Amino acid sequence: MAHSKLQDSTASTDSIANGTAPAGKVKDQAAHAAAEAGGSALLQTYARYPVNLVRGHGSWLWDDQGNRYLDFMSGLAVTNLGHAPEKVKEKVKAQLDTLWHVSNLFGIPQQEQAARLLTQVTGADAVFFCNSGAEANEAAIKLARRYHQKVKGEERYEVITFEQSFHGRTLATLTATGQQKVKDGFLPLPAGFVTVPLHDLEALKAAIGPHTAAVMLEMVLAEGGVYPVDKEFVQQVAALCKQEGLLLIIDEVQTGMGRTGSWFAHQQYGIEPDIFTSAKGIASGLPAGALLAKDYLREAFTAGTHASTFGGNPVSAAAIAATIETMLEEQIPERVKEMGEYLQQRLREAFADQPFVKEIRGLGLLIGIECAAPVAELVTAGQKNKLLFVTAGPNVIRLLPNLKVSKEEIDQAVDTLAALINTHTAAALAEKEENQ
Repeated sequence: MAHSKLQDSTASTDSIANGTAPAGKVKDQAAHAAAEAGGSALLQTYARYPVNLVRGHGSWLWDDQGNRYLDFMSGLAVTNLGHAPEKVKEKVKAQLDTLWHVSNLFGIPQQEQAARLLTQVTGADAVFFCNSGAEANEAAIKLARRYHQKVKGEERYEVITFEQSFHGRTLATLTATGQQKVKDGFLPLPAGFVTVPLHDLEALKAAIGPHTAAVMLEMVLAEGGVYPVDKEFVQQVAALCKQEGLLLIIDEVQTGMGRTGSWFAHQQYGIEPDIFTSAKGIASGLPAGALLAKDYLREAFTAGTHASTFGGNPVSAAAIAATIETMLEEQIPERVKEMGEYLQQRLREAFADQPFVKEIRGLGLLIGIECAAPVAELVTAGQKNKLLFVTAGPNVIRLLPNLKVSKEEIDQAVDTLAALINTHTAAALAEKEENQ
C-alpha cells in the first residue's frame, strides 16, 4: 500500500515537473502529494513562523495574503541594501543572460573584480570565495592549521574560541561555537578546539599551549545576545597572538559589510587580523561567503589545498561586486553609523520608564534589547502587527534593519515595538494580580 502511495505521489510530481498536469490542478496535486507524504517534504530543521513571504522591496515584505511587513530582520543580516537593490539586480540579471557557472579551474573575471574591491575596502591582501559563513569559518580554521604545519613546520592545530560565540553549523564550526545547544546529538566532536570565557585574559593565556594555532573571535556576539566585545580586551588578544606567534581570526559573518558602521567591525577596534571572514550581506541575498587573509598566508593555501565548487561563481561574484560598488557610491558604512545612533537614541527614549527593558546595546544597525523575561511572544505579536524582528537568546530582541533604512521607518518600528512591549507588560501584570 505504501509503495502504491509513493508511486501515485511520484506520478503526480512528475506530471507537474514535465508540464503535463492541467494548469488548474498543479497546486492541488502538489498539496496532495505533500499530504500523502505526511506533510512537508522538507526536513523539519526550522521552527517556521506561519507566514509565507513572497515579495520584497526596500524595507518592506509582502506575504501571500497581501499583508505588508516592515522588515527589521533583513533575512538575519543578509539583505543589507534592502530587498531587490536596483544596481545589484541589474548586474545579476545581466550576468544571468551571459554565464552562470564554469568552474574555478578557469579564470572568472567577476570573481577577480569582487576580490579586488574587497581588498580595497579592507586591510586584506587575498580572498577565497565560498558559499556561506560556516564555509568561510571552516576555511579560516583550515588555513590557520596549514600555515603552522606546512609553512612554519610546527604541530599547531588548536583554535581557541569564546563562550557564547557562534561560528556555524558544520562539525568544525559548531565545535568552535561557544554554545552547547548547537552541539547536542553530534558527538564525537572534532578535536582541536578550546573555549574560554569572554573578557578573561588570564583564562585565554592559560589555554595557550604548544599546539595552539589561532584565536577566533567575534567583535559582537550577535547570536549570543548582541554583546559588543570590549575594545581593550580585543587589543590585548591581538597583542597576545602576536607575542605567542598565533593567528588572529575575526568572524565577521554577521558584523561585516557595513552592518556595524564600518566596512568590517574590527576596523573600529584598532587591530589588523591575520584572517577574517564574511558572508550574509556580502551578496545582497545571494548565497556567498569569503575568507580574507594577509599576504603571508598565501603560501599555506596553494593549488589543490582547498576548494569550493560554487564559490565565487559568475553570478554570485557579480552580486558581490555590485553590492560593494553600491555601498561605496552611497557611503553606506558612514550612513549606518548615523542611523544606528538614531535608532539607539529612539529606543532609549521609548523605553526610559519601562522596567521590562533592562538594556539596549549594539553597534551600528545590529541592536539588542535585553528584557526581563522571554521575548518569543513579542516576536509573534510583532508579526501580527506587521513588524518583523528576531531574538538573540531567550530574553533579547535583535533588530537588524537594512542599512538604507529611513528615519521614518525607524520611528515606525520603535513606535510599534513600544506599543507591543507596553501591551505585553500590562497583560502580564494583570494576570499576576488576578492570580494573587
